[in-house]
Amino acid sequence: MNNPVEDELAIRHLVAAYADAVNRRDGPLWASTWTDDGVWDLMGNEIAGKDAVVGMWNNAMGGFEFVAQLVYQGTLDIDGASATGRWNLAEHLRPQGSTSGMFNIGTYADEYQRVDGKWLFSRRSYNVLYNDEGKGDMSGMVMPLPA
Repeated sequence: MNNPVEDELAIRHLVAAYADAVNRRDGPLWASTWTDDGVWDLMGNEIAGKDAVVGMWNNAMGGFEFVAQLVYQGTLDIDGASATGRWNLAEHLRPQGSTSGMFNIGTYADEYQRVDGKWLFSRRSYNVLYNDEGKGDMSGMVMPLPA
């Protein structure tokens, strides 16, 4: 039997690894957070299957010079080898070739599965609560990420 505290810490680490992969544009790390049959729901637009999900992410990330995803508080409900969670987040994004950016506040509603002892996203539903409609000034310098 698994320890509920260890499970919670592992899921919180999964959520943090996902955001870290977004911020560092680490495609292999980001892909490693999903089950093979995972579903990414972007405001009602569902992408199903890890290959399609990763392809969509790679395509989307290619359009941005800078992305910072900041995850705030979250809640979890763990039931054996499955769990659900909700997270609040903010995103700062600057498209390629632009000096203006976007700012979003959103939520993730998640479903997790433990696969071979590791927690993964089986479904991640993203909804925007606030979007500044590209009015954000992000004309400052983008610094390279440390190795």
